[in-house]
Amino acid sequence: MTYQLYIGNRLYFSWSIAAYLMFEKFGLSAEVQTTVLRPETEADVRRMMAEHGLGHARTLPTAITPEGAVLNDSMAIAEELASRNPDIAFWPTDPLARGTARALANEMHSSFGGLRSHWPVNLRTSNVAQTPPPEIDAELDRLEVLWTHARTVCAPEGPWLCGAYSLVDAIFAPMAVRLAGYDFHTRPTTKAYVEAHLADPALRRWRAMGLANEPRLAKFELDAPEAPWRGPAVRAAQAVEAGPSENDSCPYSGRPVTHFMEMEGRVFGFCNAFCRDKTVNDPEAWPKFMALV
Repeated sequence: MTYQLYIGNRLYFSWSIAAYLMFEKFGLSAEVQTTVLRPETEADVRRMMAEHGLGHARTLPTAITPEGAVLNDSMAIAEELASRNPDIAFWPTDPLARGTARALANEMHSSFGGLRSHWPVNLRTSNVAQTPPPEIDAELDRLEVLWTHARTVCAPEGPWLCGAYSLVDAIFAPMAVRLAGYDFHTRPTTKAYVEAHLADPALRRWRAMGLANEPRLAKFELDAPEAPWRGPAVRAAQAVEAGPSENDSCPYSGRPVTHFMEMEGRVFGFCNAFCRDKTVNDPEAWPKFMALV
């Protein structure tokens, strides 16, 4: 059973992050084939989707079920995956936590237009701390209220909103990245929750893939000085021209190595430039690579 998932540029397309996490975080990554489209305008999205026979979808992300149903809305993807996989805890099993998670996820999906319209997601870099205008400050206050409420009524043991990681956390992941980029995550509950997302290996892998092969799009870049990425420090590594490497086969594909990276005086091999570069960008995010270390 294979799903098709169409996403946008990994560095900037916010809802594509959520759709990726809906598969990656719940054990369905082997059941999805992902196509990355790289539009620069809304017209590009419509044209590219039409070229793939999905002209009526018009949005990214879009998922296609094994039977051919077209899910061109993030919440539609979330709910359909949850319905099709009742044995997977996409939503919390506790009724209080589940109701809370659903309410918050839907508010995220329908609200926060100021942040979503004027402060784009950018995983390429962070900017120096920005001062939010009053209308954005009100949205930041609302996020703090929602996230504090969820953690108060659900009393999770870990860092997520309603217990174990669930769809509400996948839905809020793009917002967490957005807040970190402008240093908007200063309120106490917000700060802890955003930092949990930035440390999440699945999100780190997504960013590492984006840095490996996605083009920079000026329309998503704030006209402000850049600052270091606010996620965890990345273990230093670099691409090198030649081996020999400690491993003969790529840790991801199993194919013979042709591209190389060096980390802490050791050389490792990969089957192509993308496998190498995504690893260079955040080695510790990749369990299959770290098994070699």
